[in-house]
Amino acid sequence: MPTPPAINVSRLTKSYGLIRAVDDISFQVKTGELVGFLGPNGAGKSTTMRILTTYLPASSGYAWVAGFDVMYQSMEVRERVGYLPESVPLYPEMRVSEYLAYRAKLKGVPRAGRTARLDDIMARCRVKEVRSRLLGTLSKGYRQRVGLADALVADPPVLILDEPTSGLDPIQIAQTLETIRELAGRHTVLLSTHILPEVERVCERVVIINKGRIRFDDTLKSIAEREPVLQVEVRGPADAVTRFLADQPEVATVAPAGHGGGELTAFDIRTRDRKDLREALAGRLAAKGWGVRRLDLKRASLEEVYTSVVLRQDEATAPEPEPVPAA
Repeated sequence: MPTPPAINVSRLTKSYGLIRAVDDISFQVKTGELVGFLGPNGAGKSTTMRILTTYLPASSGYAWVAGFDVMYQSMEVRERVGYLPESVPLYPEMRVSEYLAYRAKLKGVPRAGRTARLDDIMARCRVKEVRSRLLGTLSKGYRQRVGLADALVADPPVLILDEPTSGLDPIQIAQTLETIRELAGRHTVLLSTHILPEVERVCERVVIINKGRIRFDDTLKSIAEREPVLQVEVRGPADAVTRFLADQPEVATVAPAGHGGGELTAFDIRTRDRKDLREALAGRLAAKGWGVRRLDLKRASLEEVYTSVVLRQDEATAPEPEPVPAA
């Protein structure tokens, strides 16, 4: 039998009065998968994560984590989830080691191996050097790493991380991302962040939510394998250049992409069979006496997909301008 998904969301909705923060969403995360959960501010990411971690009840729909219903089996869900919220709640008067030992005890980490487990987690999350410091004296970056250690201390099968690198410096970000990447396979990770390069470094798949609804769900590998676009800027008569490019046997489509003044015209070209036509096309354009100012092969990126999805949705829901009354 196939392994059931570690996270299974079906028609989940969360309303605050007339406002739907999460609007009838469905998605799954397979066991051992590392998924980026993306969206602009107010899109519904944190609300969804709070529902999955049983901090918030849904208005309707269903969600299962590690095979347990988040509404009716909340204790079983909590035993199997490590959650790092965007703002980490800590006890400022406790020391780092004292706090993590307290959290390990609450989460049922066996006493026999607790000390070794705490030492390992503090080393992996790079907080060992501040283990004797009061939490209230730590920088935001260190507090964030203590929160990550807390999420990992009981070795849960599912991790839900909301902005895990918030407040970290570049070196700390790289170290934290390396820690998260090492979790893939043994843990299921749902990771939310606004920093797209971080997702590209650690995730296998992305889910984009906007205005409370899922707008995109695909793997990073699939995005990378999308047909590349050849971007060309040519100085010559626009109509003649367009016809010439369209007549090339390797070219599938030609689309104007703006004018740079004078006879300079930009084009987006898609080729047949994904051929890299740059050298051949440069020679043919030069033979016609036309200047080539730019010739780039642009491959699809997560940033391009994210921008396209979010902006397209924003434009689709923009209010119609009010008519101007006649004088």
